[in-house]
Amino acid sequence: MKSQDVRKQFLDFFESKGHLIVPSAPIVLKDDPTLMFNNSGMAQFKEYFLGLGTPKSKRIADTQKCLRVSGKHNDLEEVGIDTYHHTMFEMLGNWSFGDYFKKEAIHWAWELLTEVYKIPKDILYVSVFEGNPDENVPFDQEAWDIWKELIDEDRIILGNKKDNFWEMGDQGPCGPCSEIHVDIRSAEEKALVSGKSLVNADHPHVVEIWNNVFMEFNRKADGSLEKLPAQHVDTGMGFERLCMVLQGVQSNYDTDVFTPLIREIETITGTKYTVKAKDEAEEKVNIAIRVIADHVRAVAFAIADGQLPSNTGAGYVIRRILRRAIRYGFTFLDTKEPFIYKLVETLSTQMSGSFPEIRSQKALCSNVIREEESSFLRTLDQGLVLLDAVINNNSGNVIDGKKAFELYDTYGFPIDLTALILSEKGLELDEKGFQEQLQLQKERSRAASKVTAGDWNILIEDDEQEFVGYDRLKHTVKITKYRRVDSVKDGEIYQLVFNATPFYGESGGQTGDKGYLEAQNGDIIYIIDTKKENNQTIHLAQSLPDNLTESFTAVVDQKQRAKTSANHSATHLLHQGLRKILGTHIEQKGSMVRNASLRFDFSHFSKVTDEEIKEVEAFVNARIRESLPLIEKRRIPKDQAIEEGAIALFGEKYGDLVRMIKFGDSVELCGGTHVPNTSDIWHFKIVSEGAVAAGIRRIEAITSDAAKEFFESQLISFAEIKEVLKNAVDPVKAIQSLQDENASLKKQLEVLLKDKAKNMKGELAKELQEINGIQFLAKQVDLSPEGAKDLAYELGNLGSNIFLVLATAHEGKPTLSCYISKELVADKKLNAGQVVRELGKYIQGGGGGQPFFATAGGKNVDGIAEALEKAIEFVK
Repeated sequence: MKSQDVRKQFLDFFESKGHLIVPSAPIVLKDDPTLMFNNSGMAQFKEYFLGLGTPKSKRIADTQKCLRVSGKHNDLEEVGIDTYHHTMFEMLGNWSFGDYFKKEAIHWAWELLTEVYKIPKDILYVSVFEGNPDENVPFDQEAWDIWKELIDEDRIILGNKKDNFWEMGDQGPCGPCSEIHVDIRSAEEKALVSGKSLVNADHPHVVEIWNNVFMEFNRKADGSLEKLPAQHVDTGMGFERLCMVLQGVQSNYDTDVFTPLIREIETITGTKYTVKAKDEAEEKVNIAIRVIADHVRAVAFAIADGQLPSNTGAGYVIRRILRRAIRYGFTFLDTKEPFIYKLVETLSTQMSGSFPEIRSQKALCSNVIREEESSFLRTLDQGLVLLDAVINNNSGNVIDGKKAFELYDTYGFPIDLTALILSEKGLELDEKGFQEQLQLQKERSRAASKVTAGDWNILIEDDEQEFVGYDRLKHTVKITKYRRVDSVKDGEIYQLVFNATPFYGESGGQTGDKGYLEAQNGDIIYIIDTKKENNQTIHLAQSLPDNLTESFTAVVDQKQRAKTSANHSATHLLHQGLRKILGTHIEQKGSMVRNASLRFDFSHFSKVTDEEIKEVEAFVNARIRESLPLIEKRRIPKDQAIEEGAIALFGEKYGDLVRMIKFGDSVELCGGTHVPNTSDIWHFKIVSEGAVAAGIRRIEAITSDAAKEFFESQLISFAEIKEVLKNAVDPVKAIQSLQDENASLKKQLEVLLKDKAKNMKGELAKELQEINGIQFLAKQVDLSPEGAKDLAYELGNLGSNIFLVLATAHEGKPTLSCYISKELVADKKLNAGQVVRELGKYIQGGGGGQPFFATAGGKNVDGIAEALEKAIEFVK
């Protein structure tokens, strides 16, 4: 059975049971501060389990793209080593929100597996929760009794809290679960060892394929459990593992989910994937191919859903996954050029039927991955040179773990590659020292981001929080609940939820409102930020009101809101302008709208020229001068909005009813705040344009008061320039004249410096020392780096065995120049690039060049003397 059919049969089955089939949510989570990525099928439904929203249907089924590489669920280091862990995977799931419970969930799971998919009953085992007396949670007798009707009791296993009690996190909805495991070992293996004993024992062929979670409790901050007001079902079935079972293979990677990618990797790299490796070398190749096949899926889908690789947060995780794949290809498949990006085409062909985003974003994914590959391969080359330097300066057979950690942390050089290279050279890595440094870093990171949240204190039961901030900035509110949150970053703060709020919570790229809460006695509580979490607006304050139950006046900072709204509306006009001037291929890839400025990321594969920037600015400012009124439709069906020309941003989560914002011909789906008329923006000015990643450009711009301040500062600077130019009538002409004069003086100076170098040649020639047949000189000279180069070449003409290291401290910046006669390079295997890289450490810098001439710049002038002293060691 093909994987497409496996997926379709699952969805068709649950549709026949009255479930609404919904599409996968994006793998990247934008408005959930507790998660970087969608790491389970239930993540997009959290608000329903928490009672903070109403689902479209009480019964839902889907296949959800998931990513598990950080936090509690972290399988990254197992991926590729075994055959059943993955970074990205699909989770087939059926959901009940206060509707059916254990009986239906278990019966339907059994029906689908054994009657639709025809999996033999005698290879299946099930588990139920054994209970936990410490938490007063009993043995799940109900699930046991239901399973007894379907399967022999000797195939029912009792599971502990770790395996059979599912929790969303340290706090929140949770409950016992009942897992279904499959044993696909050979008959001979089954005869030797019972499959029952291998359940949850990490056996590659006795694996969990389905988990039925029965959510009936809420975990509180103190660890205690309370009953939820309604009982829910949350199930998840691993799609890749299910395909393995139904296709009769022994590995997820042998299914048609992965074989097209594996065949393409074999073709590109000239390697061979073997189902059963006969030796260690073949297994290393197998692992590398599995790593790459898995990781390209995770990276491509994350990019398609809007997450670019970067050095922080979720972007760092994506970069780390991709670099792991590159490293395995570099080490075990001997790939020294980018190639992983070529797999996106195969991935698109294979999966775009179920996930059309991978086709629409194919070019972006390919370009970003290719650029990341090129960059990291350069890092690997640099790391190899640095590792050589560490080895050469090491006195024993053990390499200090602290130095290895520096390579890993500062330069991104993989520690397993360091260990591999050391072992090949007969050296040993101080792994304990490395792990100590790594642990210290993790502790620092955890300490810096640690947040402790208390339980919500409910004051008023309120089903739905009303947002009134589109129409008013001041509103009478009641606090419905609050809790205290402690963090290293912010200290002690309080999170408040109101029954209605004029405050806009940070979402959709727009920062949250600030303002205050005024009590009836006039006391003020300042709202320092506003966030959105699980479909509710949360207001952050540094203190609580004295009387929490009274009514308050919630007031949004009008000035800050006006500036933010101006920037948000300008972002829409900018988007329209870019599509008009650069082309309709432009797609928004991210934005940040604040009161001070706006930032807009978009897909485009070349630099925006100065002329194009002027055109975009002119376009936006023309729309501002037209005084276009805001036309807003708040609860319009999404399909109708799209028909009316609205642009939907890919990766955003839209409901059936959406808000449409229109300024003239600019029409977008948007939940943010806007000006009533484009004239309120006053003026639009682009302050920078540049690349964020391959195929992604970023524009930063200002409007309103910030634009006024910008032009005022420009006028002040212009006046100061005129004053320096003695109030020249034509300042531009005066500056050009100065530049021409400066260029002429530079040419004269170059001639003088060359003459100086020639004059120094005779003096320095007398200082050449003969060492082992080499004419050697290491000396600091009073020249510019260019002059030192000229001098080195002049001295190099004196013979065929010259070795020079000349140092300069021009304008306080140390530079080392190394010249080696080409004959010495060939005969003695000397290399000027290696020399300056090694000596560059003494001046806190580095560099490179050709084997016969290279330079290194640095920061520490005081290190010149030691560098020159060490230079002689290269010729001894």
